[in-house]
Amino acid sequence: MRLGETVKSNMIDETRAKFESELVQENLALVQYVTSEIAHRVPSHVNRGDLVSAGMLGLAQAARSFDPERGIAFDRFASTRIRGALLDELRGRDWASRSVRSRARGMQQATDELTNRLGRPPTADEIAEALHLPADSIRKLVDDVHRATVLNYESLVLDGDAEEFLTAGDLGPEDAILERERRSVLTDAVAALPDRLRRVVVGYFFEERSMQDLADELGVSESRVSQLRAEALLLLKDGMNSQLDPDLVTAEPRPNGRVARRKAAYYASVAGTSDPRDRVSAEGQSVHEKVAARQARERTSAPTS
Repeated sequence: MRLGETVKSNMIDETRAKFESELVQENLALVQYVTSEIAHRVPSHVNRGDLVSAGMLGLAQAARSFDPERGIAFDRFASTRIRGALLDELRGRDWASRSVRSRARGMQQATDELTNRLGRPPTADEIAEALHLPADSIRKLVDDVHRATVLNYESLVLDGDAEEFLTAGDLGPEDAILERERRSVLTDAVAALPDRLRRVVVGYFFEERSMQDLADELGVSESRVSQLRAEALLLLKDGMNSQLDPDLVTAEPRPNGRVARRKAAYYASVAGTSDPRDRVSAEGQSVHEKVAARQARERTSAPTS
């Protein structure tokens, strides 16, 4: 390369580096904002400093890959990248050990058996008695399972940002289609949840309402809302797997029992919420739109007196 070309290239590199540095400096507050937005949704023991560091990395990556000619505002572009970096940080943690997952399976089996026998969801004390464990141990296990499960759902930190993620240039066409399908199945599974579970999931994760606010609306205790949230997340996981990877669906100890029949009906409901073409469409419906459409169908099909 000739001297003139080398100088020109160096000047371009220096200009770009200065541009990226200015973007980072001007948008440092975004890291604090997005971190604060997410911090109240994750367990209290998560180190905020680690989240801020991950967010800073996301901001730097956003500055490096930002193309102003695409017509996307940098703050929106960077917010998505910061959330993605935080998600990667959270996913990189081992939230649930094998022992936790093993105990969780035992708790779920006991819960299902008690539900079949009692005709209603059992209380934490009843589960503890069946497993010969202290009630506090069951409550802690529920929290551990919730912590391990909830971080698998990108709706926790990426609600409303799917389109930006898909246009950020990170995904190829096939990956983008698979990502759209996975997100659509998630919203289908949320929309198909039983009413109380659906209200808790939508309220807590999509509307950012507090546990106490939801407890007041449902007329139950805050601990009951936490139990409903954990129950919904476990059902959501199987609901998604029923469409994406049926081999991962949790096997029921009594395949012909009441719980198994209810879950089979739920899986069928998830499958019928949207058709395959809609699931890979870039214009997919939001969870609120799917819930509203489902409620409208339920009102239409309800028998008149």
